[in-house]
Amino acid sequence: MVALVIAKDLAEVASNCFINKTILKSLKEFITVVLHKERKKDYSLPGSYRLIALKNTLVKVLEKYVVNIMSKAAEKYRLFL
Repeated sequence: MVALVIAKDLAEVASNCFINKTILKSLKEFITVVLHKERKKDYSLPGSYRLIALKNTLVKVLEKYVVNIMSKAAEKYRLFL
């Protein structure tokens, strides 16, 4: 439901980013969460932890938008055979 409300504005923002060849700094940032792996004997070792990168949700939506455009173009021009 939300996608229908913001689709037009999101497409406009995405288009401006691509036309101006700029990406907002906030879209390049992500949060890394460190989780310890279960049943490790020594948690002083770096291998005892798992890093999880959390991307900005808007970036995920923009990536999907670009992938859809590229996929349609690839199908139209038969680039994948």
